[in-house]
Amino acid sequence: KKSEQELKDEEMELFTKYYMEWKGGKKSDSISYANIPRFYYRLPAEDEVLLQKLREESRAVFLQRKSRELLDNEELQNLWFLLDKHQTSPMIGEEAMINYENFLKVGEKAGPKCRQFFTAKIFAKLLHNDPYGRISIMQFFNYVMRKG
Repeated sequence: KKSEQELKDEEMELFTKYYMEWKGGKKSDSISYANIPRFYYRLPAEDEVLLQKLREESRAVFLQRKSRELLDNEELQNLWFLLDKHQTSPMIGEEAMINYENFLKVGEKAGPKCRQFFTAKIFAKLLHNDPYGRISIMQFFNYVMRKG
């Protein structure tokens, strides 16, 4: 018969063996962990001048790119003109409305910067209990000004 200490040692040895197999097996099965991109980088310290300059430059380039995507005043005026031109009657009080068909026509004419706003998802988001299935031109224009 084995002593109690020998049984505990054997149990610990088996546990370690199986644990290492399990732990090692998981690594080889899922190599995808190595492919997960890094999403956090620490801020550069004060003495890391080159890294600070790189961070500033990349931020400036990012902001320039985002700025080019924004609609300027002339493009916003053109969009308002097109929406007003393609409104769908009847009006509800003072509010001009547009149906989906005309909404898509305006989207084709509005230009490449505006295209992102002329989707079925955005139209449906702004659709509120209109018996003719239309959205408010003013609500849509305000949405574009907030998001764009």
